[in-house]
Amino acid sequence: MSHLKRQAIPKSWPVPRKGTAYLVKPSFGKTEGIPLLVVIRDMLKIAKTRKELKTALNNKLILVNTKEVKDEKYSMLLFDTLTLVSSKKNYRLTLNSTGKFSIEEIKENESTKKVAKVVNKVVLKGKRTQLNLSDGRNFISDMKCGTNDSVLIDLKNKKVEKCVPLKEKTKVIVFKGKHAGERGTIEKIDSEKNMVTISEGEKSISVLIKQVMATE
Repeated sequence: MSHLKRQAIPKSWPVPRKGTAYLVKPSFGKTEGIPLLVVIRDMLKIAKTRKELKTALNNKLILVNTKEVKDEKYSMLLFDTLTLVSSKKNYRLTLNSTGKFSIEEIKENESTKKVAKVVNKVVLKGKRTQLNLSDGRNFISDMKCGTNDSVLIDLKNKKVEKCVPLKEKTKVIVFKGKHAGERGTIEKIDSEKNMVTISEGEKSISVLIKQVMATE
C-alpha cells in the first residue's frame, strides 16, 4: 500500500492529524524518516500537489544528499540535505525541541556534509573495519571510531571525513524517545546502564545511549 492513514503517521511528522484520510507512505524508514513529498509540499510548501513534485523530480530539479531522486515517496532521514536546483537553496532535515521534523536552510558548502551515528562495526577479511551507520550507509575505514560515536560524511566524495566521539563534553541530540529533539552536552556516561546524562543550561536529563547522537 502506498498510503498511510493520517491517524497512523509517526508523531515526528509535522502535519495535522485532521485533513485528508491518507498521506503518502515513505519508501523506507517509516519511523526514522519522512517522505520527500511531505517535506516539499507540507513543510516547505514549494509544491502544491504530488504531480508538481513529480514534474520537478523528472526534470532533475531536486537533490537529496547531492543525488537526484526519482521517487516522491523517498524517505529523508535525520540530517539529510535537500537541494533545490532552480532556486539554488539548500536545506537540512533536523528535529525541533518537541521531537518533530523541521527543515532549516543551510549554506551550499554544508549541503555536501551530514552526520550519522555508528550503530555497529564489522571486522572484514584483512582486518578491515566496516562502519555501519544509522542512515543505512556502510563505510570501510581505518579511522578509529567506535559504536555509538558519530561520523561526518563527505556526501560528494562518498567518504568518512572525521569521527565525532561520544564522550563527556560532546554536544548531542536526542533522536528517539520522550526527549526526542532535545539537545545538550554530555555531562556523564554510565556504561553499565547504557545511559548518558545531558545538560542544557540548568536542565538535566538522562537518556539511553542508543537514543542520542553526537553532533560535534
